[in-house]
Amino acid sequence: MRSCLTIVATVGRLPQIHADGGLTARITNTDTVHLIGSAATPLGGDHIGVTVRVGPGARLRVRSVAATIALPARDRILSTAEWTIEVGEGASLDFDPMPLIVGAGAHHLAKTVVGLASSASLRLRERVQIGRDTETSGWWAGEMVADLDGKPMLRHRVDVGASAVADDAIEAPRAMIAELVYPDSRTAEVTGLSAARLPLAAGGTLATWMGARLPTALATVEG
Repeated sequence: MRSCLTIVATVGRLPQIHADGGLTARITNTDTVHLIGSAATPLGGDHIGVTVRVGPGARLRVRSVAATIALPARDRILSTAEWTIEVGEGASLDFDPMPLIVGAGAHHLAKTVVGLASSASLRLRERVQIGRDTETSGWWAGEMVADLDGKPMLRHRVDVGASAVADDAIEAPRAMIAELVYPDSRTAEVTGLSAARLPLAAGGTLATWMGARLPTALATVEG
């Protein structure tokens, strides 16, 4: 299945939503949209394409009503997703959906492409958990590409799950949180071997955390 979703926020009107396939969205406030799964996706072989455009001066919050679960199909285990995010001059986007859960035996590959104006603001959070309950198999890889005024801001990739460390389902990290914030003047902070927040040369910060299970407080929808 191929699912396509486009959300466009413009000053002075409600967000516009165009959806086809197993993913849609609903307006839940004047500047808030919740993602909704309308079919079981992603399964192996599925592709999800989401585009979010926030026009000059507009504000948008994106959340989701439930976690997304990636599962293997009978003959294919890999599903893919591409997220394209554009935030214009003086615009603001707060993007924080529920986690992606990668079920046993599933592989999921995601790419997020961000284009920001220097006067825009962004909080973009991504959360992944390998396995439901006691499951440990599964794999996820995510790439984030962000540009500021058309110039490189961030190139980042991370893998979690059984294939991330020599197919070791026990030792490989099985949960990940990444948060890109712009603008953000906070300095670097490292917490043990699991978490770090690093300033970016072009401005903003990237915070990452990796471990065995997502913290419960971060696995719930925030207001």
